[in-house]
Amino acid sequence: MLTLRVALRYLFSKKTHSAVNVISLVSMIGVAVATIAIVCVLSVFNGFTDLAESKISQLSPDLRIESRSGKVIESADSITTLLRSLPEVTTAASTVEEHALAIYSGKQMPVVIKGVTEAYDTITDIRSIVLDDGAWMLSDPDYGDFATLSVGAAINLEAHPGFYRMLDLYVPRRIGRINPANPAASFRTDSLFIGGVFQTEQAEFDTDLILLPLPATRRMLDYDDEATAIEVKLSPGADTGKNAKTIQAMLGDNVEVKDRIKQQEQSFKMISIEKWITFFLLAFILIIASFNVISTLSMLIIEKDDNIHTLYALGASRGMISRIFITEGWLISLFGGIIGIILGVALSLAQQWGGFIKLGGDHSAMSIDVYPVRVEPVDLLAVIALVAIVGLITSSLTAVIMRQRLNRQSLS
Repeated sequence: MLTLRVALRYLFSKKTHSAVNVISLVSMIGVAVATIAIVCVLSVFNGFTDLAESKISQLSPDLRIESRSGKVIESADSITTLLRSLPEVTTAASTVEEHALAIYSGKQMPVVIKGVTEAYDTITDIRSIVLDDGAWMLSDPDYGDFATLSVGAAINLEAHPGFYRMLDLYVPRRIGRINPANPAASFRTDSLFIGGVFQTEQAEFDTDLILLPLPATRRMLDYDDEATAIEVKLSPGADTGKNAKTIQAMLGDNVEVKDRIKQQEQSFKMISIEKWITFFLLAFILIIASFNVISTLSMLIIEKDDNIHTLYALGASRGMISRIFITEGWLISLFGGIIGIILGVALSLAQQWGGFIKLGGDHSAMSIDVYPVRVEPVDLLAVIALVAIVGLITSSLTAVIMRQRLNRQSLS
């Protein structure tokens, strides 16, 4: 306690030499600026994570059930009926995904077709992302089945919503023999009008995805009630993790229940890795800024030479005198870090509410025009821990200088 009181007095008392005051202030400002940078950058990464999650949620369900042991889930329609009976499940529907060849007006490209039910617009936000020149629809009594194309597929095929011409889809026959003399018989085909074009601004969905009615997809693939996945919509406010565990326990280990994070695990993992790599790079900047603390303490040791002799004469040990300056350095780093965290949080919240820092580029082609931010308490704890550790290390290095000085001179 005495060590802390002496260190605090040395920190806030006016120094004899003004240079010591200036260097102490510079040291604290350096730590504060580095801390502000860390807090703001981590908050921006959190903001981009939220942005990615909101974009992915447009076509990703709350929960997605996939088979562990094969490509399809047997008796999928029976499972969806069972899932709909759960209290926190709004709806559940089977989906079928497969690769196919799409041809439209002489243009062709490989695509991913996905068969969905009429409940798909309840499970996802598909209606909100269909472009204005079309509409979300799967079938019509007069015109039959409709396809909804991703913007990438529409551009490559030069396809447009309407009744200009039909989209032809080809998939290899899943059942039966292949006749080499008639290659065309090796494919199942279907033709559909184009109802609309959607855009999520996520490459995974926008590149080559085409949405079809589930019965048409099953017809082409010779499926009855099989599905490659079952998508589940939960009621508002439902605990996703708890419901995932409940459904997993109910269906057993033959299937895997994925929330949105698991559905896009690679994307979120990359964002997390980039975030913490950036954190460690900025930590090096904080360490460099903390070297000023060593200069401050070295000059303070010289200035307080008479006080050191007095403390030693009063019975203070060499260890106690060293601890005073270790605590002094730690306090400089800690106060600088606290100031930096307060200012960093303030700047992040100002950006979150005011959006005064804009993204570069053509804003008309972007979904957002400001840097998204979100302050995460766990990040602040990590920053505080980093500042405390760096401050302790730098002040401990100064203690080595202190001990060498004590050993070179007689304090008796």
